[in-house]
Parts: sequence; C-alpha cells; structure tokens
Amino acid sequence: MTSTILQRFRARTQRLNHGLRGHYWFPHVPLALLLALAGYWMLRASFGTHWTEYLKMLAEGKFRPELKRLPPLLIGAGMITMALGLLWRSRLAWVMSVMLAVTAVVNTVFTGHADARLLMAYFAFVLAWLLLAWRNFDRSSIAASTLFALTAVVMLMMYATFGTYYLGTQFKPRITDLVSAFYYAMVTMSTVGYGDIVPATPQARLFALSVIVLGVAVFATSLTAVIGPLVGRSLQKIVNRKGSRMRRENHFIVIGNTSLAINTWRELAKRGRPVTRILREAPEEGENKDVDVVVGDPSMTETLREAGAHHAEAVLAMLADDSENAFAVLAVKELGGPAKTVAAVNDARHLGRVKLVQPDVVIAPQVLGGELAAMLLSGEQVTPEWVVERVFQQVNPPVVKPATEKPS
Repeated sequence: MTSTILQRFRARTQRLNHGLRGHYWFPHVPLALLLALAGYWMLRASFGTHWTEYLKMLAEGKFRPELKRLPPLLIGAGMITMALGLLWRSRLAWVMSVMLAVTAVVNTVFTGHADARLLMAYFAFVLAWLLLAWRNFDRSSIAASTLFALTAVVMLMMYATFGTYYLGTQFKPRITDLVSAFYYAMVTMSTVGYGDIVPATPQARLFALSVIVLGVAVFATSLTAVIGPLVGRSLQKIVNRKGSRMRRENHFIVIGNTSLAINTWRELAKRGRPVTRILREAPEEGENKDVDVVVGDPSMTETLREAGAHHAEAVLAMLADDSENAFAVLAVKELGGPAKTVAAVNDARHLGRVKLVQPDVVIAPQVLGGELAAMLLSGEQVTPEWVVERVFQQVNPPVVKPATEKPS
C-alpha cells in the first residue's frame, strides 16, 4: 500500500516536473536563491542593515573588525558569490557551497545571535538540500571553475590577511600594517615559512594552523577544478583522434556499451550503415580499432555535437540506466536536426517516464520477456505483429497525409 502511494506520488511529481520544464531550472535555481538568502541573512545578522558599507571599508583597508566578526563577513559574501555558480550547475560552486554551509552552521553554534536557532535550522536545511541534489551539479566549465577557484583564493587571502592584522600584537615582531599582514598570510598559506615572523601566543598559533590547513585545501581544490577539465578534454581528444574518423552525416549514433548497444552497432555495421558510438570511457587498446568512437557524457550537447547528432539519421540511447537514456534524448532534441530518437527501456516501471521525454521510438525488449513467457505457457498465440508492436513502441507515429486528387 505504502509503495503504491509512493509510486503514484513520484509519477505525479515527474509529470508536474515535465510540464513545468523542471529540468531547465530545478533544483539549481531554487538552491541558488536559498544560498544567496542565507548569505544575506548571515551578513544582516552580524552587521545589521549597513553590511555593504563594512564590505567596502574592509576592501579599502579602513575597517578593522573583531576577529570573531570576520568569519560571518566572509561566509556571507562567499554564499552570495557561490549562488551564481549554482545557477551554472558548477561542480566547484557546489563543493564550495557545501563547505560554506557547514562553516555557517558551526559559526552560528558558537556565536550569540538573537535568532541563532532559526539561522542554524535554515543553514542545515540548505546543506541537506545541497547534499541531496549533488547529481544536478556536474558541469566543469573551465571559465566557471577558474572564476570560483579565484573567488575561493581571494576569500582565503582576506581571512588570512585581516586575521593576521587583527592579531598583529601576538606575533614577533609585531605586525602593524596590512602589507606585513599580507606578506605573512602568503608565506603561511604557501607553507614556505621563512621564520622572520612567528606567532607568539596560543591564539596566534591556532590561527596560523587554520591558515595552513585552509590554504592547502583551497589550493588543491582550485588546481583540481581548473586543471582537471583541461586534462580530461585533452585525453578525450587524443582518444577520439585514435579512432577511425568518418564523415558524420546521415549516420547512426549508438550510445552505450550494453549488450543491446553492441549488438545493434554490429548489425548496423553488417548492413553497411555508418555508425558512431558514444562511450563514457575510452575503449582499451586494440578494442574497437576500426570503429568511429566519441568518448564523453552522452547527455551533454557538446559530446553529441562532436558525434554529429545534429546531422545524424537516428540516435539510439541504449545505456543501462533508463534515466540516462531519457536525458540523452532530451539533449538530442535540444540540438535540433532531423535525427530520430530511440530510447531503450530496461525496467518496466520506467516505461511511462521515458515516454514523457517523447522519443520517436521506445525499445523495450526486457519488458517483453515476462509477458511473452506467460503467453506461451498459457497457450496463447504469439504473432510477429504482436512481437514487433510490443518491442518497438512508437511514441510519435508518423502522420500519413491523405493523397491529393490530381486535377482532371
């Protein structure tokens, strides 16, 4: 009973999501708005209605806040900045947003805000939603990664510089100007440690330790986010150049490495039809030597465009995951072009959901097995027409125009 109610609720939710075109804006847009609101709330709770003036004075070096007020200033500004990255579905922005949400919860616990409980509950809600929606933030644009990596480094530099400036009397020799504070912050973050300035109190040592740990973490994450996509794209180009490249027009594209995908590719190749395969991972050396292969994410328009999906005769999504097949069909439709879309369904429960993305043909060989076995055991007649109708479930049948009479 409970499972039936949950299935109905999921089906209605998916229909509503499809009707509202949720895949274009949900959940990244609401999450971005919630994160920006969290940042604004943090700044307003710590600095009142004039928090923008504090930010301006801090950037000009005229404002010397208490050390305990520096973290909420950086957390709030960071949340507002990372909200822009969530709109782009940036993976780096998601990681930084999770870190900021965790830091905000911890900071709220140890501060005496009048509405601390409400703030902590809100930050925990945003954090939980971010963790649940991690699959939706999978883009690794070099421009976005560079922007938000730079933002993270700047925030860390501000924390280290102004924290050092505030604790200046607790160092030997004393730090009395922002230039010396910036110098010590850079030396500490880079873990160089010349030894000309050293922390002299336990509080200053703990602060220096936090700068070292955060510096290593931020620099490592930033380098991975910026260099990772560059290396990955270079490897994909090398792999794609190794395969035999054909003219990608009026061809077939087979997505996936399942048994159904492999057999379909082989049968098309036997009939002399040009076929391009899209695989998530590069084939092993010697495998698919004479096959046109594109390595990449089949749900990304860049991968489909490289495979020539906008000039193809048909695109067949035959991955093991039905949801990935549906996303591939949506991406093909986003590209435009004359290509017919074929989606494979591996689980009977997903048949109706896959049809929501309106592929031209749905292939459901796995769904057929149980029904065919029951018919054979019951002595019912199985006709070729019935098998074709059940295996190939055409969603958008072609419209046959009536023949026009020739003028007499």
